[in-house]
Amino acid sequence: MKTVGGMANRQIARDLKVAPETINRHIARLGRHSLLYHQVQMKNAPPVKVAAVDGFESFELSQYHPIHHHVAVEKETDFFVYFTDSELRRKGRMTALQKERRKDLEKLLGRPNPKAIENDMKELLEVTLGKQRAALVHSDDHPAYRRSIKRLKISIDHRISPGSNHRDSRNPLWEVNLLDLLIRHSNANHKRETIAWSKRRQASAARLAILLVWRNYMKGRREKKGDSPTPAMVRGMMDARLEVEELLEKRLFRTQIELPPRWAEYYEGTVSTRGVEHERHHELRFAF
Repeated sequence: MKTVGGMANRQIARDLKVAPETINRHIARLGRHSLLYHQVQMKNAPPVKVAAVDGFESFELSQYHPIHHHVAVEKETDFFVYFTDSELRRKGRMTALQKERRKDLEKLLGRPNPKAIENDMKELLEVTLGKQRAALVHSDDHPAYRRSIKRLKISIDHRISPGSNHRDSRNPLWEVNLLDLLIRHSNANHKRETIAWSKRRQASAARLAILLVWRNYMKGRREKKGDSPTPAMVRGMMDARLEVEELLEKRLFRTQIELPPRWAEYYEGTVSTRGVEHERHHELRFAF
């Protein structure tokens, strides 16, 4: 609850009077458990026929390493279905010194794949929509999204809402815009002008997995209605709100649960951050 309550890792460590590295390890472990838990719940869940997709930008390590998290939400229920991420090249207004610094870093570390958003949005949609023959997808006018949808094997009715439109409840992208706001509000590493940014997008994914479980199974859809059902309850996947004790009462094993490609990378800790040496992967034999 501290993780989705806007607290950074070091703030949590000070509050609990433990070492920051202890918090890092527990968040990574809880993130892995959250990936497995959501996948178990989705195994027999009804298919998502109408989805809203979007991406929000953040960064890892430094502002020279921006990332794009892609998220998918079921429109009728606010259910947070899946997420992926893409590393980006720094863009926007930069001083001459910043441009030179970017050039030096790209020479040393290489440049991100220019088709990363297209590829990762394609996986997002494939996992979200499953094996259906047709579906309705709402998105903004990002050109990479169109290319992703053209590569899918299922028939997509693609409804585009310009990103410049006012983002209120009358916007067709309201459900995914609301999720973006909730992520910014609840996760310290994605707040604007923060000093709590993730040093690795691997860690960012772990926090986002925790938020996904909280949003879908614990938090009501409407903040100001105390009896508001959770998105999972609206979908008929649960009868009541999930409690933390229920989430953690049973250990889940990766060897018994199949994960989508990107989530398998998150679980194994193999998502790499350029510029970070000696990255830790999840290779514990008895804790996999």
